[in-house]
This record gives sequence, C-alpha cells and structure tokens, in this order.
Amino acid sequence: MIDNTLQEYIEREILPRYDHHDAAHRRDHADMVIAESVRLARLYNLSVDMAYTIAAYHDTGLVEGRDVHHKASKRIVLEDEMLRRWFTEEDIATMADAVEDHRASAKNPPRSIYGKIVAEADRIIEPRTILRRTVQYTLANYPTLGREEGYLRMVEHLSDKYDYGGYLRLWFPESENSRRLEELRQLIADKSALRSLYDEIYDEETTK
Repeated sequence: MIDNTLQEYIEREILPRYDHHDAAHRRDHADMVIAESVRLARLYNLSVDMAYTIAAYHDTGLVEGRDVHHKASKRIVLEDEMLRRWFTEEDIATMADAVEDHRASAKNPPRSIYGKIVAEADRIIEPRTILRRTVQYTLANYPTLGREEGYLRMVEHLSDKYDYGGYLRLWFPESENSRRLEELRQLIADKSALRSLYDEIYDEETTK
C-alpha cells in the first residue's frame, strides 16, 4: 500500500501541476504512468512509495520546456523538502536520478531499476493513444503547422522513435509494451491506415 500521507501530499500539491501542461501530458498521462510504475514495483518487490513518487514527479519539469524537462523534474524532486518526511537522502537521490533518466531519447540507459520502471511506464504503447498524443503535442507546440505538415511531422516522429531502428528502448518483458510496439509498427507500415487514423484524430482534436 502507498503511504496515505504521502499520497495525500502528492495528490494535493504535485499532480495538479499536470493540469497546466499540454494535452498530451496532463493528469491522465500522469495517472497511467503511476499505475504502471506501481504495478511493476510490486512485481519486482520494490518500494511502491518510491515508484509512485517517481512517476508523480516525472514530468513536473515541463513548465520549463520539453527539452530540459527531465533535468527540471530532477531538481524539483531534490528541492522538495516535504519528501524528507517519507524518504532518506539516498532514496531521494535515487528517485531524482530515475526522474531524470525517464526520457525516451536519453543516450544512456537508466541508472537504476526505478529509472527503468518509470521509463517503461512512460512508454505506454497503444497505437491510437500514441497518435493522439502526437497530434495534441503538435497542435500545442507547432500551431502554425496545418493538417499536411502535422501529418509529415507525425510520420517522422513515429519513424524516429517507434519503428525498427528507432531510439525507443523497453526494459520489462512483463509489460504489454513489446506486443503493442509490434502493433504500432504494423500501423506505421500501413500508410493508408495510418493516414486514415490521423485524419480522424486530427478532426476530433481541432473541433473540440
């Protein structure tokens, strides 16, 4: 079980920060990463409190921009004196490193199993969700791009990150990500189906 007072603090002070992020990184994203992180921590008999906290803080640094958000999130963990009510300095250092290491484009693997857990949880791979988050991110951060330019950007992103030879790395065979990644790769290869799903999601996101 997660410590009740820790959970109350994070739900009151940390998770509301996600309400101000772009649509692809709001509370629903944080909740998904938390749920999968806690599940994997229990599976490996690790600290659920640490896994929960890492997941809750992993994208808090987005307020300083996506390019540096992993470093900003680490600093937020280190500077939060309230965390010392529940964790040792060693625990906090481990959690801060894990938060920093979660970024998919990181050149080096996570430094601890906790880093691998949050990195894996952050890569919840469901083709429709991945496309929607990409469209949402493009609309929020590249508002001058139209439908066609947005589609080309999405294709480039999917190829660079998720296709064969992409930079995405998975760590746990017990997760559903390996099977779902193959489904996504099949969708990437089917340009007609990919375009159709993109248009459907683009229309939904631009008519809200």
